[in-house]
Amino acid sequence: MADDQGSTVPRRQLGRELRQLRMEARMTLDGVAAALQCSRQKLWRIESGIGAARAPEVRGMCELYRATPELTGALVGLAGETRAKGWWHRYGDPVPAWFDLHAGLQAAACRLREHHDTLVPGLLQTRRYASAVCRPRPDLTADERDHLLEVRLRRRDLLLRRLPPAPRLEVIVSEAVLLRAVGGPATMADQLRHLIEASRQPHISVRVLPLAAGLHDGAVAGAFTLLDFPPGNRIDPEPPVVYHESLTGALYLDRPAELAAYEQVWASLDALALDSEQSRRLVEKILVEVHRG
Repeated sequence: MADDQGSTVPRRQLGRELRQLRMEARMTLDGVAAALQCSRQKLWRIESGIGAARAPEVRGMCELYRATPELTGALVGLAGETRAKGWWHRYGDPVPAWFDLHAGLQAAACRLREHHDTLVPGLLQTRRYASAVCRPRPDLTADERDHLLEVRLRRRDLLLRRLPPAPRLEVIVSEAVLLRAVGGPATMADQLRHLIEASRQPHISVRVLPLAAGLHDGAVAGAFTLLDFPPGNRIDPEPPVVYHESLTGALYLDRPAELAAYEQVWASLDALALDSEQSRRLVEKILVEVHRG
């Protein structure tokens, strides 16, 4: 039955955005319900991500909250996706690329578990490393690359947040990520030092999956992020989400069978990866070799 309700991801993000707009407009649920001639319960269900919202309802709320035309268009587009059974977000269609859905999920999560087999995860990238990653994109103009870079770097502030507390970040990276030259030796040395420093933070875990582990489930699954959410004030806790990113869009998975499959992959990676101290020593060893090179 839950499958018939569609993906929860666009509903939850839409609800978060509408709740934020209402709070910024200093309006209560009762006041909005009276203005729009609907029930308070309906509005609460939309804001909680439990119920789907129709495009005209979202447009009416945005007008009441005096949202910008651009944001209104993005949220109306998002409303059209709330009944989808599985959700693939193509950048700019129907939701514009500047509307950063992944950042919204990250901000709401209490725990992030990331597996990366090609690049250092975005939340732990230095400016020079991130700049080198953005540079080869032929589909972007120079201004678009600069904007993408700043968006990536702003996301890192999440790990410095005090209220609500920063999420716990658990990262498992392939040893190949540390050996791959991105931006030259100086950039890689700077990035490796940053990983070592980050790994000493109490809410950040950086572990390395050695090449000696051979073929493993993560090689098939590729890079992914598991996001877990705090219970909040809801009776039913917000279910986790699996996030996959590609060049042209992002896949969000939240069905029980999908979550179970990725939990199994994570458990296998967790069993194969070096522990935190062993991982730190390996990063330090590679850093020395980069300096020698």
